[in-house]
Amino acid sequence: MADPNKVDPIHQFQITDIVSFGDGGISFTNSALFMVLTVGLIAAYLILSTQKRALVPNRVQLVSEMLYEFVAKMVSDSAGKAGMKFFPFVFSLFMFVLVANMFGMIPFFFTVTSHIIITFALAMLVFAVVIIYGFWKNGFKFLKLFVPSGVPAYVLPIVVPIEFVSFLSRPISLSVRLFANILAGHITLKVFAGFIVTLGGLGFLGWLGALLPLIMTVAITALEFLVAALQAYVFAVLTSMYINDAIHPGH
Repeated sequence: MADPNKVDPIHQFQITDIVSFGDGGISFTNSALFMVLTVGLIAAYLILSTQKRALVPNRVQLVSEMLYEFVAKMVSDSAGKAGMKFFPFVFSLFMFVLVANMFGMIPFFFTVTSHIIITFALAMLVFAVVIIYGFWKNGFKFLKLFVPSGVPAYVLPIVVPIEFVSFLSRPISLSVRLFANILAGHITLKVFAGFIVTLGGLGFLGWLGALLPLIMTVAITALEFLVAALQAYVFAVLTSMYINDAIHPGH
């Protein structure tokens, strides 16, 4: 009989303590471990790939340069040249989400972006940067973000609250989009993989019936790799667009 934990699609998201410190409830969890591993892998790769820069780059250096150019173009297109001062911030977010998502595709690894608390924390970080820089650079002119240009004055009492609520909903939509896509994809993948295990225990006919779930599992796995990369891109490009609003609050 199959282990229920191996079939249960929700068990993979359970946060467990690895090390507890004292009686204060402080602990080092599997989620914290994979966040540390994510940051460590990114730092190690970028340092090693750029340590011996060559005019003709090797494959490792080439990938680093392609990632750099990809994010730099994204920020420049979305926020203009003035937005390039935020390139390190956007690049860090992009790499963290990308590597964390890819870690989640490895069997028995933990997917930190499948938890809303992680994605919401990242979204609130973006939100805080936008608000702080927006007021620091523009003062109260930053509030022009809620007053679209060309709108008649008599319509503003309706439009301004809508713009304000839309602005406040940004961290929610930014975090939920990433969380929901990763969570749904991993659950779907686990469900079809569970069908293979369940049907495989029914003998020869069961294995024949497991062919369809097997094909679906392979297809969904390929799709999940695409979604993992796409969600990192979406998170970064939306961050760049929000930063553009802080730089240029006028519509």
